[in-house]
Amino acid sequence: MSTHTSSYRSWLGPLLWSVGLVVVALVFRGSLVDWFTGARVKDAPPREAPAATAHEAHGAYGHEQAQGPTGPALPTGPLPGVSVEYARAAFEATERMRLLLANDSLEGLDTRAREVAAALRAVAAELKGAEGTKGVESGAEAAERLAETKNLDEARARFGEVTRVLVGLAEADARLREGWHVFQCPMEKGFNKWVQRNQAMENPYMGRRMLACGVESEWKVAAKPKAPAPAPGEIAHYTCPMHPSVKQAGPGQCPICGMDLTPVTREELESGTVLIDSIRRQRIGVKTAPVKVGPMDLSVTALGRVTYDETALVDVTLKLDGYIHELHVDATGQPVKKGQALFTLYSPELYAAQQEYLLALKSQSAAKDSGAPERMDSLVHASRKRLELWGLTGAQLDAIAKKGAPIENLPFLAPASGYVLEKSVVAGAAVRAGDRLYRIAPLDKVWVEADVYESDLPRVKVGQEVMVTLPYLPGRTFKGRVGYIYPALQASTRTGRIRVELKNPELELKPDMYAEVQLKQEGGARLQVPESAVLYTGPRRLVFVDLGEGRLAPREVKLGVHAGESYEVLEGLKEGEVVVTSGNFLVAAESRIRSAADHWSGGEHESH
Repeated sequence: MSTHTSSYRSWLGPLLWSVGLVVVALVFRGSLVDWFTGARVKDAPPREAPAATAHEAHGAYGHEQAQGPTGPALPTGPLPGVSVEYARAAFEATERMRLLLANDSLEGLDTRAREVAAALRAVAAELKGAEGTKGVESGAEAAERLAETKNLDEARARFGEVTRVLVGLAEADARLREGWHVFQCPMEKGFNKWVQRNQAMENPYMGRRMLACGVESEWKVAAKPKAPAPAPGEIAHYTCPMHPSVKQAGPGQCPICGMDLTPVTREELESGTVLIDSIRRQRIGVKTAPVKVGPMDLSVTALGRVTYDETALVDVTLKLDGYIHELHVDATGQPVKKGQALFTLYSPELYAAQQEYLLALKSQSAAKDSGAPERMDSLVHASRKRLELWGLTGAQLDAIAKKGAPIENLPFLAPASGYVLEKSVVAGAAVRAGDRLYRIAPLDKVWVEADVYESDLPRVKVGQEVMVTLPYLPGRTFKGRVGYIYPALQASTRTGRIRVELKNPELELKPDMYAEVQLKQEGGARLQVPESAVLYTGPRRLVFVDLGEGRLAPREVKLGVHAGESYEVLEGLKEGEVVVTSGNFLVAAESRIRSAADHWSGGEHESH
């Protein structure tokens, strides 16, 4: 008997201990999980009473958030210390929660939610009571409530509370935005933004039924104020933002997707306003950008060509007939220096003039002892002057006088330094007075002639600074100034020509090289809109303005200067308004069709 009792006690004790441990684990399950995941259970708020139904809970939250995001204020500046790393950990854990909700799953959601709560509480601890601490703590509390949620709709509502805090942190600190994309769900009534790594949308609020529902958004928590509701007499019909073919005379829900119908006013119909939901925008490639005030670069870029300085060209011509005896410069492109012999010339007239000059010199010497030496002096001066006018230099005349005999083949010298552009003579050729034998151009200073579009000419002024670059010399920039603006346009290209003067001491700039000319000019701060936003409709210029809630309205604008990829806006838009920059041709086509159809039907709309 004692042996049997001893055996019974040997297995009964361990069994009771095991049962006790299971009971303790079940009772304190939440606390144990919090302890292992690092959550501060002692700081957690008391558990809320469960809602009557998941739909009612989601609806109540959605009603609370429909007027804009609520909750304590969030940080407004960069996060201190290592709090950025804790915030990044919260982003990563939230991303894993988003993937679960996008796949309509709650499995493992509680663990991820507690990870987010722990990370946000660490951020709040680093803030040390500074501005926004309570806002971050509210996000941690929302994450803990999310961990206790067992209903998918309620989980998505709580997910929005957590996401609001993350978007607010990223709005305050741009470092948190790196590698992330923010989207917005038009069908979610609560906080409807979410953050994800991948650029392809996976909506956690709609799940698999509408996974691609949404549109790219901004890193901002504050919602745009809603426009006042139109008066009943102003409403033409009600339609669905996602299904514009649905039109009803009164409010209700879309029979296709269940969304609340939005009113369309008669004024919007007359003005051509169209209603395009975010999904259709994404499909047709509609993108928007804000109208902003900023510095406008009015620099003008033109294509030019290096050419010779026309004011420095020199022609070598003869003033008498003769014969070329010998050529010293016998090819085009050859460099010459001032005073260098170009050729030798035999001319009977020149030979006779030399003889007359020598006779005058002898007569002058003999007349010094006579009573009228001035007469001989005038004869010497006249004969010498005639030779000078024919092209002989003073040194050559002195050499003739010293020799005492005419020089048969006299050398003719280069009148300037430069390069031979043209040569129209050969050795032995007969030449006549007035013939151009050479054209010489110096290259120490060159011109760059550039063609500027007619619309850019008003921005070009004489003396304006210019930067010139050439494909021949990559990386080199030459500075110059506008020297002249030609008075006429070229009819074939509708461009005006300008002249830029550049120094060329190292002869790097060669005539007929292509050059890019950039004329620098700062336009100051101006209201501007992207070039792609502007539509040309005859004499008018239109843009489509995003009025919010899917409405796009055409508006006529008056434009100023065009610089780069932007236009200056003189009238029609204000800073901060949002305009369509891509897909606006499709929007314009729908606007024309819609306006025309409503006009033909007399403004009556059938209900569908």
